[in-house]
Amino acid sequence: MPQVNISDFSAVLFDLDGVIVDTEGQYSLFWKQIGEEYMPGMPDFALAIKGRTLTQIYDTYFPDAADRAAITERLNAFERQMDFPYIAGAREFLEALQAQGVPTAIATSSNCDKMACLYARHPEIKNLVTAVLTAEDARRSKPAPDCYLAAAERLGADISNCIVFEDSPNGLAAGRASGAFVIGVCTSLAAAEIEPLCDAYIEDFKEFI
Repeated sequence: MPQVNISDFSAVLFDLDGVIVDTEGQYSLFWKQIGEEYMPGMPDFALAIKGRTLTQIYDTYFPDAADRAAITERLNAFERQMDFPYIAGAREFLEALQAQGVPTAIATSSNCDKMACLYARHPEIKNLVTAVLTAEDARRSKPAPDCYLAAAERLGADISNCIVFEDSPNGLAAGRASGAFVIGVCTSLAAAEIEPLCDAYIEDFKEFI
């Protein structure tokens, strides 16, 4: 268990994919295929876009409207059949925070359509956190800190007294830029890679249970 006392903080903020639900592997396969088809000269495309909104991915890499429409159709179909298993210990940790009265928020780069797919599989998740902020709630996507600043504001918490749980380079950078205490979750990166990017790290949430 990391040497972090949750009760010392006023709120806890979470990324979604790779932090609450174990979907990063599925998304990596999807975006790897897209990268191979559309960006053959960029072998790390799937990693480069982690933590970014779909709008930002399109604005940066896919200027053609036909390409965007085709990718959106494939992504929507993919997300409708995705699995959304919890990261080990995540649900139990959320339940424990709820029982202790700790304000919590999910701040994700996912859009509302994707969240509808998640809620269809896990309707309970909306009741496990105080607030959910999606891509539609932040002016800039990660690595900008907007989503975490907005989440802290929604909870009425000082961001400097919040914990952020993140797994991707863009998300960890967003947490750091927000001024929060950042805990990395080793789902997308190995411990040696994630350690320099955060204040503490865990393998999964069983370390808090």
